[in-house]
Amino acid sequence: MIKTNLQLLRTAPEGFSPRVALFDMDGVLYDSMPNHSIAWQRSMASFGIHMTEEDVYATEGMRGIDTIRMLVKQQQNKDIDEAEAQMMYDEKTRQFGLLPTAPIMEGVIDLMGKMQRDGLQIGIVTGSGQRPLIARVLNDFRDFVDEQHIVTAYDVKHGKPAPDPYLMGLQKAGNMRPNEGIVIENAPMGVRAGVAADIFTVAVNSGPLPNETLAKEGANIVFDNMPQLKKNWEYLLESLASFGIFAVD
Repeated sequence: MIKTNLQLLRTAPEGFSPRVALFDMDGVLYDSMPNHSIAWQRSMASFGIHMTEEDVYATEGMRGIDTIRMLVKQQQNKDIDEAEAQMMYDEKTRQFGLLPTAPIMEGVIDLMGKMQRDGLQIGIVTGSGQRPLIARVLNDFRDFVDEQHIVTAYDVKHGKPAPDPYLMGLQKAGNMRPNEGIVIENAPMGVRAGVAADIFTVAVNSGPLPNETLAKEGANIVFDNMPQLKKNWEYLLESLASFGIFAVD
C-alpha cells in the first residue's frame, strides 16, 4: 500500500500501462511560483489589473496571454487581441527576469531517475512561452528530456485547462495513448487538463491552495509535496499493480 495518509482518489484509465511521465514546469520542476506571483502582480498592476497570489495559483498552467485576456475582460470589460495580451505578457516576463533564480524543486530529479529506471520517458508540458525558462529546463534536466519532448504555450492553440497540451505531450512522446501516460501537476487548471485528456493525474501541492482544491479537479491522487511523491513512487506503482491495473516487472 501507499505509505502515506493519502488515498487513491480516482482509478486509473482502463488498460493503464504507463510509458511516459508528463511534468508541468512551474511549481513542479522549479519552486518558482512565489517569483511568478510577484511578477504577475507587479506587471498587471502597471496595466491597472488587480491580481492576488490566489489568482496566480488558480490560473497557473494557462497560457499567459489567455490569463491576461480573461482578467482584462473581467476587470475592464473589454476584449483585447493576442498582440496586446502578448505585449502585457512581455512585461510580466521582464519582471520575472528581475527576480532571483528559482531553485529546482526538491526531489524532482531523483523522481525522474526512478521513473526512467522503471522504463518511463520524461516529457514536460508547460503553459509558459518564456524562452529563457525553456533553455534552463534543457540544461537542468538534460539527462531526462530534450526540446522535442517539451510542449510550450506556442505548441497548442488551446492551453490548459483544455486537454490539448497533454495530448500534444503524448504525441511528442511517440503518439502514445492516454492510458500510457502519467501527468504530474501542481495547479487546478493543470489537473483539469490532465483529467480532460483522460491521463492518470498526480497532483503535487506546492502552493497556498488546499489539497481539496486539487482533488475536486479530478486528480487521481494528491501529494503534499514533491519529496512525498518521490518517497512513495514505488508504493504508488505497487498499489496500482495490486488493483490489477497493470503489471510491475
